Amino acid sequence: MANRNSFVNTTTGGTGPSLFSKTGNGFWLIVLGAALWGVDPLFRILLLESMTSSQIVLLEHVIIALFVAPILWKNRGELKGLGLRQVLALLFISWGGSALATLMFTLALQYAGGAYNTVLLLQKLQPLFAIILAHFMLKESLPRRFGPLLLVALIGTYLLTFGFTFPVGHAGEFLQLGSLLALGAAALWGGSTVMGRYMVGKLKYETVTSLRFILALPLLLAITAGEGHAWILPAGGAALTLVGINLLAQALLPGLLSLLAYYKGLKTTKASVATLAELSFPMVGVLVNWLYGGEVLTAAQVIGFVLIWSVLFVFSRQQTQEIGPRQLSKQAA
Repeated sequence: MANRNSFVNTTTGGTGPSLFSKTGNGFWLIVLGAALWGVDPLFRILLLESMTSSQIVLLEHVIIALFVAPILWKNRGELKGLGLRQVLALLFISWGGSALATLMFTLALQYAGGAYNTVLLLQKLQPLFAIILAHFMLKESLPRRFGPLLLVALIGTYLLTFGFTFPVGHAGEFLQLGSLLALGAAALWGGSTVMGRYMVGKLKYETVTSLRFILALPLLLAITAGEGHAWILPAGGAALTLVGINLLAQALLPGLLSLLAYYKGLKTTKASVATLAELSFPMVGVLVNWLYGGEVLTAAQVIGFVLIWSVLFVFSRQQTQEIGPRQLSKQAA
């Protein structure tokens, strides 16, 4: 009980110290949160040997819900003033960004017919969906030199994924079912970024994080039950313990901790800029493949790293100069 109370005190933004108490670093908190998503495969590989994707996602949400339920209960007073628009935004974040997008992307790879590069390229269109939606919904103005910098970031992401090659043989490959599912996942993830930025202006970031996982549970239960797959767990005690440790680590590191950092960063970062900070995810994915999958970094991938991190640095400087330390502190209070 003492440990759980300590966790709540460090994340609720009250009179005690906050888990991310230093202001002015919102952009890089988003970079950190997205980067943690890149280590997810390290834990998922073992779990996929025993469970389906929907079963894994459901158990992750159940574990995280147990940790965040006390936070939501403590901040329950915030929910009284929510209107229909806020409720719909929360459902979009939890059902769309937390559940459906991941499942759609997994199905896209299944139906791609081997054209995985096409699916990955379409998924990288996520920043465009977020920028367009943020402009119309949040009335966000674009940063200086946003267009050229966005192009540089997309080129860097392309190099990380494809190198110096052109992956598509003909335009028809973009219209396959796998491609359409990838577009849907990109749209949901981009939209979830915008909805998250909207909601952290209404609720504490810890409350938004809690609702993201708890509200997704009914949908994930329905999807998992609808699949009808049996739950097959390892018979040996050692193997079952290893699965449990992997599931717990996956839920807390690339799951809970990453999103606490992510939504804290959204408090002081425009959605159109935040979606570019999320490009740290594919960069970390490349590093994971290199360190643990034996895939050696190519010259094109190194150039992609340099291009994307250069853009992240420029946007971070602009964010600090435009908002200023005093206003950042005020917004984060």
